Amino acid sequence: MPSAPDRFDVLVVGGGPSGAAAGYWLAERGHRVLVVEKKRFPREKTCGDGLTPRAVRQLHDMGLAGPLAGYQRFDGLRSVAHGITLELPWPEHPDFPSYGYVVRRRELDEMVAERAVKAGATLWTGAEATAPLVEGGLVTGAVVRHKGGADEVVRARYLVVADGANSRFGRALGTARDRTYPLGMAIRGYFRSPWHDEPWIESHLDLRDKEGNHLPGYGWIFPVGDGAVNVGVGLLSTFAGWKHVNTSRLMEAFCETAPARWGISPETALGAPTGGRLPTGFSVLPRVGPTFVAVGDAAGAVNPFNGEGISIAYETGRFAADAVDLALVTGDGLALRSYSERVDEEFGLYFKVARTFVRAIGNPAVMRELTRVGMQSHTLMEWVLRIMANLLRPEEVGPAEAVYKAVEALVRVAPAP
Repeated sequence: MPSAPDRFDVLVVGGGPSGAAAGYWLAERGHRVLVVEKKRFPREKTCGDGLTPRAVRQLHDMGLAGPLAGYQRFDGLRSVAHGITLELPWPEHPDFPSYGYVVRRRELDEMVAERAVKAGATLWTGAEATAPLVEGGLVTGAVVRHKGGADEVVRARYLVVADGANSRFGRALGTARDRTYPLGMAIRGYFRSPWHDEPWIESHLDLRDKEGNHLPGYGWIFPVGDGAVNVGVGLLSTFAGWKHVNTSRLMEAFCETAPARWGISPETALGAPTGGRLPTGFSVLPRVGPTFVAVGDAAGAVNPFNGEGISIAYETGRFAADAVDLALVTGDGLALRSYSERVDEEFGLYFKVARTFVRAIGNPAVMRELTRVGMQSHTLMEWVLRIMANLLRPEEVGPAEAVYKAVEALVRVAPAP
């Protein structure tokens, strides 16, 4: 089995949002980085394709403001439930833009990976890290299988595990999902629509199955701007019958009841829908080992409030790059711990609040009543949007911040959900 001729400083396993971001920030600091991605770009991913202001901020910081400007921009969220429609602009925030974009993942992921290469990273596509290389009890690289070719040994001082929600490589290192944490389920498809360039993404909060039963989740319609809309449904595993839900039938039910103006029907479908499951709330542990860190979906880095993971993938990729950079510069592998500490500081309590909330709405009756009350007040729903999109203002205590801080105080002293 041949070995790569040069030892890399960092091997990044996975070229999606978190892996490409880690590759970019490490290469930008002059480190020798190899990113291996088992698929070849462009490739599809099951996703809503929506970029929140937090995600846009990260992409701008990577120098991608120009390319992003050519995609479908949206200025807020249109919430629909119980016969009421509310249009909620993205809240102002000193650190984030007040707009988002919809970008197909087949285009977005390639764009960010190419940006990492431009910064100096090496990218191998069609190359899968199939097994960790362990020497002296430490992970020192991986066996990489080239598509249609031979296996190759790649050595690196540190590894970033970014191979997605199923993370075979992470499991080989001993990572595992805490099954007491909520699990997300989603399915999406593309449809032709005359409203493909709407300036709002749309969320339907009174999700029902074909029998009319309310479910703790939501349906979405995101205008892509290229003649199509991204349509999907998302659910959480916090209600009793989640294992018995047929997401394909639920998707059919949502498409049948979606507003007619969108033109969503079997005749306008642009292919079969695809789905998957996502660990949420940083439910995958450990996220740090002696020579590796886990990021993005491989660490369960998905917001339990709304199922959004792209922004957190970019942020965790960046946090990991900071920690690995520190370890490389100081020669102290213990610096990797700063990654986990930063994740806890940034998301720990927020996600604990989110887990408490989604367990409550696991009762369909609670979910129905909360949405019924919330949809009566535009102001209240603006607060909810600020909280759920993690756009709370650090130096200002407005109504949303006050509500969150009150809940946060209670959750802080409560047992971990």
